[in-house]
Amino acid sequence: MTAQTDTTSPVTTLYKVSGMSCGHCEGAVSGEISQITGVSSVTAVASTGEVTVVSANPLDDEAVRAAVDEAGFELAGRA
Repeated sequence: MTAQTDTTSPVTTLYKVSGMSCGHCEGAVSGEISQITGVSSVTAVASTGEVTVVSANPLDDEAVRAAVDEAGFELAGRA
């Protein structure tokens, strides 16, 4: 018999967000997404519009969309 472990690897997802133009924008988007349960890391890059999210489990895209909307930007989808 083999013992099972509940070790799960983090999930990294890349999103495209339109409207970011500066460091303040990056911080606003990162701050809102980081409040989603299970998110451990968020990196937003205004120059590319890319947001990298590391989470314990796959995120609900609608939760990410709502967070981005709350920050005042638009989720363009997954990159």
